[in-house]
Order: sequence, then structure tokens, then C-alpha cells
Amino acid sequence: MLKTKKTSRFNLPALAAAGTLASGLLLASTAQAFTVISFGGASGEAMQKAYYGPFQEQTEAELIPGDYNGALSRIRAMVETGNVSWDLVEVESPELVRGCFEGMFEIVDWERLGLENQLIDAAVEECGVGTFVWSTVMAYDADRLDEAPQTWADFWNVEKFPGTRGLRKGAKYTLEFALMADGVPADEVYDVLRTSAGVDRAFAKLDELKDHIQWWEAGAQPPQWLVAGDVVMSSSYNGRIAAAQEEGQNLAIAWQGSVYDLDYWAIVSGSDHVDTAYDFIRFASQAENQAVYASEIPYGPVNPDAIAELSSEQAARMPTADANLEGALAMDTAFWVDYGEELEQRFNAWASKL
Repeated sequence: MLKTKKTSRFNLPALAAAGTLASGLLLASTAQAFTVISFGGASGEAMQKAYYGPFQEQTEAELIPGDYNGALSRIRAMVETGNVSWDLVEVESPELVRGCFEGMFEIVDWERLGLENQLIDAAVEECGVGTFVWSTVMAYDADRLDEAPQTWADFWNVEKFPGTRGLRKGAKYTLEFALMADGVPADEVYDVLRTSAGVDRAFAKLDELKDHIQWWEAGAQPPQWLVAGDVVMSSSYNGRIAAAQEEGQNLAIAWQGSVYDLDYWAIVSGSDHVDTAYDFIRFASQAENQAVYASEIPYGPVNPDAIAELSSEQAARMPTADANLEGALAMDTAFWVDYGEELEQRFNAWASKL
């Protein structure tokens, strides 16, 4: 059974069966160009095939794609100065809520968009339109380990599984994994993390592993490091590992204790291309286009009708497949909105001493 984050409204029956471009700089743009910013990498390549290219062919709009690391600071600066050069951005749920509260994103006119009854409930937000369901998982190099790690406790066990580990350089996901490694059940993680003692416990667990961690900041890094032999296991976005597997790399995923959520499209406040943004979101939310995207990278579609267009093998690789949801944790958006800034500051202070 899919467990929802506390602010989420997942449509369980629709999800049960289902399952960022290369440069980090925005390509040169003109005043007339419509810019779409994602997390790039394998997901960005899938978006190019499923959304960007077909949308341009159908509408003859000039679309300039780019990517970023998910930080709100650049968007905030654009909106505050009135110099908005990004029109539509892909954001994770805590950043969506925070950016909406601060006025960085346009409020979605769902009647105008005409999609509210076509998407899973969790995709419908005040300032955002869900685009896919993703998961952060534990991935490992199956060629270098005699035994497959199953849990985050295994991830922390450097005696049984020697070698360097990769973790995201930030509090989000990392603290959840630390608590699960310390024996906290997935469904109790946020209750524990809401307490001072729980936060101390998570950082104490990180202290145990700090000498064995290589910190990643971009989603493309974990599979690259695994393939290169820099790390033996790493937290990673499931789609990035799947892309490496498609290239013939013997990487594997342990789904237990994974953290899942949605990414959203959000229109930057002050955009000169709001009409085009609505057209693009509407286009990218159609079942046939979502199915193309999910066929390229195994992130779960938010349009339930897309599921019928996927094979059983493709659906089984999605974060939303029943088997992959066992022992998984829905990210608590409200928690990260309330405590995220404080915890990120503490994490950065802790990491600066390494």
C-alpha cells in the first residue's frame, strides 16, 4: 500500500499499477524564447524526447531548455529584481510550497489549465502541476559486492561492506536515511526527526560514517561514481541508476527505505510566457507524452491513463510499483517546509568541519 506524505493526496488505485540537459548553464536565449529549466541529466534527455522536441514541432514555439540544482536562490533573485529569464521550472515539493509562499511562482489557474480531473490528486497544487513520481534509493555496484546490501543499516556497515559510500550533500533525504540506519522504522522517521533528540541522533549516526562518505551534489554523480569505482554504494535517484543499467552497467537498487515524492512544474512569477507555459504543461501532462517520458526513464506518470501504455516490465521499475513501495517512505513536505532551512544550516555547519 502506498503511504502518502502528510500533505499529499495520492490516488492509490492509479499509482498502484504504475511505475536532469547536459550543460549546467542555460543556453543563450532571446527575449522571445520560452525557457524550461529541469534537473537535467537522463531526466532532461527524456524530457527532450517526450516533451521539448514534440512541443516545438506542434506549436513552432521557440523553447530553450536548461538545468539547475534545485536551489531557489537564483529564482528568488530573478523575481525580486524583476529580471526573470526563466519561465517554467521543475521543483521538488518543499521548494514548491516555500516558493509559492514567498511569491516566486504563479498561482495555477486550474480551470484554465483543464487538467485537474486528469491527474492524480497529489499532482494538483496551488502553484504547481505534478509531472512525475521519483524515488531516492540505495544503489550499489553488483560486481564489487559479494553480498547484496538490503537496508540503510547495511549501508552504514563498513566492516561487512567495505568501501566508500555516496550521499547527497544536504540534510534532505540524508537525515532520513541516517535514522533508518539507526533502527527507526520508516513510518516513524518524521516523528523522531521533529524532536531535538531525533535530530541529534541523526547527526550522531552521520558521524559514524563521515570518514567513508563522498558527497554528491548533482543527480548524475552517483551512477558515474559507481561505474568508475569511486564508491561501492550510494543514495541516488532511481531513474539515474536505470539509465546506467540501460547502458549495460551492472548496478542494482535496494528499494527498502527509499524516499519517494513528486516533482512539479512551476511558472516563475513575472514570466513573459505564461500562456506558453500553460500550453506546455497541458502538453506534457497528456497520457501519450507521459508514457514516452516514463518509457525513457522509470519515473511514475501522474496521468493514470499513461500507465496503460506501459509494459508490465516498465511498470515494475517505477517507484510506485507495489513491490518497490514495501518499506518505502513518503517524503513529508510539511516537515521540510517547516524545518528545512534550520536543518540545512545545521548540516552545512556540520559538513564544513569534515
